[in-house]
Amino acid sequence: MFSPRGRDLDRGWPGRIEGDRVIQLAAQTLQSFFTGGGQAREHGEYLLDEVQLRPPVLHPPSVRDAYAFEEHVRNAARVTGRPGVPKEWYEIPVFYFSSPAAIYGPEDDIPYPEGSDELDYELEVAAVIGADGAIAGFTVMNDWSARDLQRREMRVGLGPAKGKDFATSLGPVLVTPDELGDLRLEMIARVNGEERSRGNLGDMYHSWEAILARAAANTRLLPGDVIGSGTVGSGCILEHGDGRWLRPGDVVELEVEGIGVLRNRVGPTAKLDESNSGKRAEGV
Repeated sequence: MFSPRGRDLDRGWPGRIEGDRVIQLAAQTLQSFFTGGGQAREHGEYLLDEVQLRPPVLHPPSVRDAYAFEEHVRNAARVTGRPGVPKEWYEIPVFYFSSPAAIYGPEDDIPYPEGSDELDYELEVAAVIGADGAIAGFTVMNDWSARDLQRREMRVGLGPAKGKDFATSLGPVLVTPDELGDLRLEMIARVNGEERSRGNLGDMYHSWEAILARAAANTRLLPGDVIGSGTVGSGCILEHGDGRWLRPGDVVELEVEGIGVLRNRVGPTAKLDESNSGKRAEGV
């Protein structure tokens, strides 16, 4: 998705990048493009430097995030004092739901969550669902996490809520599975230019097929649904245990081979009123 620079960024149009140009497709949304809208027509053309890339899905029907990397689960258990990886983790590709109303794109500022002092990035890849419940493409995902808020919530036993639902970043583009091959993709996270995490998407314990099957059980997946891989091993500050949490002004770059760099700046503390409340740890 993209918007011409200077236009309303609450809107966007599906486009196809060809070299230094973006070809605007006739569909109104990525979801409608997946289901046949505008696939045979092109609506316009822009230079790449004349547009602002937006999240690949501006308003996803749902956002699920899986927990598919054993090293991440193991590291998080060690840092938080849990006994280890539960046997059920190997049996079930679990996931949680995040907020589809708090989606950010490349170069967007991320409001620092109010009430938190432990903001974390999470280095992930997300699948975006197309027609018939199949994966239409992959993008980079940052599952921003307020670890201190999350830690208190998860003691209750329901899972993360306010520790997670203030922001999810997606971008910079959506890449089709055939373009990415076997998905053994190098993944790197940098904060202010310093490399902090490195891993490989091919290290997922649970396959994408298993994750999608679990997500679709007793329900159905819709075009535009977002499903995260979960954090790659070493892919967040929590795992390092060094307390180097993010602060306003920090620039976080998540890079995934074949997809690109998702860059965001951490903004000041969010101050959200009730009319905008939708825009608003235990290692998930």
